[in-house]
Amino acid sequence: MQQQHRIIVLGAGYSGAIAAGRLAKRLRREDVAITLVNAEPDFVERVRMHQLAVGQELTPRPFAEMFAGTGVALKHAKVTGIDPDGKRVTVVDVNDAQDGAQDGAQEVTEDLPYDTLVYALGSGWNSQGVPGTAEHAHQIAGRPGALRLRERLARLDAGEQVLVIGGGLTGLEAATELAEARPDLSVALATHGGLGDGFSPKGARHLRKVFAGLGITVHEHTRITEVTADAVTTADGISLPAAVAVWTAGFAVHPIAEATTLDVSDTGRITVDATMRSLSHPDVYAIGDAALVAGPGDKPLRMSCASGVPTAWQAADAIAARLTGTKVPKTPLRYFNQCISLGRREGLIQYVTADDRAVSAALTGRTAALYKELVCKGAAWGVAHPTLGAPTRRRPVLRPEPGPQVATTANAEA
Repeated sequence: MQQQHRIIVLGAGYSGAIAAGRLAKRLRREDVAITLVNAEPDFVERVRMHQLAVGQELTPRPFAEMFAGTGVALKHAKVTGIDPDGKRVTVVDVNDAQDGAQDGAQEVTEDLPYDTLVYALGSGWNSQGVPGTAEHAHQIAGRPGALRLRERLARLDAGEQVLVIGGGLTGLEAATELAEARPDLSVALATHGGLGDGFSPKGARHLRKVFAGLGITVHEHTRITEVTADAVTTADGISLPAAVAVWTAGFAVHPIAEATTLDVSDTGRITVDATMRSLSHPDVYAIGDAALVAGPGDKPLRMSCASGVPTAWQAADAIAARLTGTKVPKTPLRYFNQCISLGRREGLIQYVTADDRAVSAALTGRTAALYKELVCKGAAWGVAHPTLGAPTRRRPVLRPEPGPQVATTANAEA
């Protein structure tokens, strides 16, 4: 009897969950054993963490329901180590770890062997090494951080200052959501550049209009050098009050890949080819924020859901093609727009070139808010229905994945 090819997917964010479902659709259960490893039992809509932080309730999306009947085995565990040379992943069962912490018992680890690994552990907040961020700042890069911020905001009195640090898309959404949900608070945003830098003139004008309407104070061209319990210090030595500081100044990938023999960039992202295959280990694929992916013009894709979903499609299709001996398809990796919610009633859809540069066209106002909501719902629907939409492969024989030498030819064809 032919042994099943073991595929392990690490991480069940947008990219990992979609990749697992797509693989299940494209490969036969008798040929492959797909295991999805994740530290949480349900899907986290990361693009809605600013909503969760201000008290809104999100729809529960348990993985057990999402993957029921797909053949994907779920492993509720935390990844603690990867041996890409020995082709093993070390995990700690989350329930065992929690029980052990309560009774003082030592964590029990488990080694999971694989034939193909899909690395989708994503990213978390990036403190940029600024003193005081870890001790005093809040973050919304994940559900635990958003819930902690939610609890802290609930204890604030009217008039207290909330300072959002970072003028990227996450910071813009956080500041406007906070100001709209809590008009009794004094909300401010500090950004290293100008407000709306990178948007078209139309987009930047609308952003400033919304910020002014919500009463958000903006500190432009301001670099934060220290965070304390009730204030932040700027590079100019100015102290800005902050009963709550919300740090949104970029993302950093999970550090585990950098501790392995995988080839990674100076920021810890796994270097991959056009099919999301590791440049150093051909049986490893990296997708989403964890991968350093070259987009149009060889410009690295930014960390985002917009980047993660097509990389998941590409990796899953490449794995299925190589295992079944068919041509590796190519998924277009490009951008169309940047979708920003500015509270529940306003939005900004900035249209961009393939390499993510703003063009003059932009959609604003209530229509843009509805557009962004549809994008969020569509992304969640794609995760919640993991095997729908992917073409089915029906091959009677599963072929072993080609090694490095064969992979070079396959990559050139792809």
